[in-house]
Amino acid sequence: MNTNVDTYFSDGCGRCSFYGTPQCKVRNWPKELAQLRRIVLETGLTEESKWGVPCYTFQGKNIAIVSAFKEYCALSFFKGSLLQDTHGLLDKPGEHTQSARLIKFTHLKEMLDIEATLKAWIYEAIEVEKAGLEVIFEENPEPIPEELQQKMNENSDLKAAFEALTPGRKRGYILHFSAPKQSKTRVSRIEKCIPQILDGRGLNDRYQ
Repeated sequence: MNTNVDTYFSDGCGRCSFYGTPQCKVRNWPKELAQLRRIVLETGLTEESKWGVPCYTFQGKNIAIVSAFKEYCALSFFKGSLLQDTHGLLDKPGEHTQSARLIKFTHLKEMLDIEATLKAWIYEAIEVEKAGLEVIFEENPEPIPEELQQKMNENSDLKAAFEALTPGRKRGYILHFSAPKQSKTRVSRIEKCIPQILDGRGLNDRYQ
C-alpha cells in the first residue's frame, strides 16, 4: 500500500495490481484531483496518507478524503451526515452508510463552480469537530446473522469483543457477514474477521 500522498496522485493507492500503471484510476482524473487537493489544503487542513489515499485532518481528527474511482473522483466527509446540504449534492457512499457523505465529480468545471460550497463544507466539518459532535448510529438495525451468533455462543471472548465495538463498527461487520447468500460463505467471512474483532478493530481498520 502506498503511504506517500504525492505518489498517490501520480501512481494510486497501491491496493490493487494497477498501481503505478496507466490503468490506475488516478490517471483518469489528474486535473480534477489536483484541484480538489488545492481546495482542501487552502482551508488549512493537515494532509496525511491513510488507507493509501490522501486524508485531511484537523487536530488529529479525520475530516475528509480525496479519492479516485473508475467513473468519477470524489471528496468524502467522514461526518458528512452532520453537514448542511440544502441542495442535495452529497451522496451516501453506500446504501447503509450512516455517517460519511461524498460529492462526485467527472469534470473540472463542476468542482470549480462550487468551490465556495466545498470550502464551506470543510469549514463546517471543522466546526463539527471543534464542537465534539458525533453521529448517532442506529444500534444494529439489521439482525445479527445466525452464523455470527453461533460463533459468539461458542466463544465468550468473541462475544464480549463484538459487544464492546462501537455501533458503527458492529453494523459494518453485520452488513459484511450478512451479504453472502450461502451460509458457508458467511461463516468464512466471520472466521477471517475474528482476529480483528478480538483486537477491537473495525472492518476497514485492517488497512491502517
